[in-house]
Amino acid sequence: MSFTYKKKVISPAELRQAYPLSDEDIKVKADRDEEIKRILRGDSDKFLVIIGPCSADNEDSVLDYTHRLARVQEEVKDKLLIIPRVYTNKPRTTGEGYKGLLHQPDPEQQPSISEGLKAMRRLHVRVLKETGLSAADEMLYPENSSYLMDLLSYVAVGARSVEDQQHRLVISGMDCAAGMKNPTSGDFTVMLNSITAAQAEHNFLYRTYEVQTSGNPYAHAILRGAVNKHGQSIPNYHYEDLTLLYNMYQERELKNPAVIIDANHANSNKDYSQQPRIVSEIMYNRSINSDLNKFVRGVMIESYIEAGSQSTHDHVYGKSITDPCLGWEESEKLIHAIADKVK
Repeated sequence: MSFTYKKKVISPAELRQAYPLSDEDIKVKADRDEEIKRILRGDSDKFLVIIGPCSADNEDSVLDYTHRLARVQEEVKDKLLIIPRVYTNKPRTTGEGYKGLLHQPDPEQQPSISEGLKAMRRLHVRVLKETGLSAADEMLYPENSSYLMDLLSYVAVGARSVEDQQHRLVISGMDCAAGMKNPTSGDFTVMLNSITAAQAEHNFLYRTYEVQTSGNPYAHAILRGAVNKHGQSIPNYHYEDLTLLYNMYQERELKNPAVIIDANHANSNKDYSQQPRIVSEIMYNRSINSDLNKFVRGVMIESYIEAGSQSTHDHVYGKSITDPCLGWEESEKLIHAIADKVK
């Protein structure tokens, strides 16, 4: 029962120097950041589509996928802003299984955090440089955020992390939009408390420093469904859930009221094929209620090149080795269907 200190890893400053951004990259990201914030403020009628693999498990296939997204983004640019999911950390409920690119740059080799940090940043840099799409990642480990802070346009805090104080406080110091998921219990109050904390100023310990944050006004809600005491999924994307959350938002003095709906996870009972149906209902609910039309600012979709999932050793190109995902053809149709319903 002890820690073994294996090796000192590269610092965030050293990693940024090894994989830098050009002035053009910085401007592209800044422009996208501002457009996302305009959507969350309600200054833009565009709709956010945060879409991509459950986990970014392979550099080549993730880049292939994001190049495809970049083409579709050009086709729907008047209606949608697409944010690719490039999730380099994978939460594991039991601690078992593939933990993401940060842990294992090669899923079939032994873990190497030192190499994983390089692989993580290299992939995000390549996505931005090659496609012009700045990405989303999950904040699984708050202390790692400084390795990617200059690259991300969107950060998600997961259902099992959203109650953690360190996650909330670190989000309060980030410049990009941040989605706070409802906890697995489904408690909206917990999620709203996390948003309240993330939007406020804080003083705390971070990576051996005492730091002061200014608050993140673009912290907002993500509904991902819940799990009851029997382990059964409870969706929370229905009209009644959205109106309840909208009213709860109105009771608090929170900046930029907004919610993103995760169409997978407990909302789909982990059935990835249900995502188009769920998104269709979300878009319908927006269309019949002007308050919800302004409040529901986007959807989150798990999608890859090939539908479904596989084991680590199957080697099907572009197929998830973690949670099953929607395939590319259906994903492309779904993006266009969303665009058609944005007024």
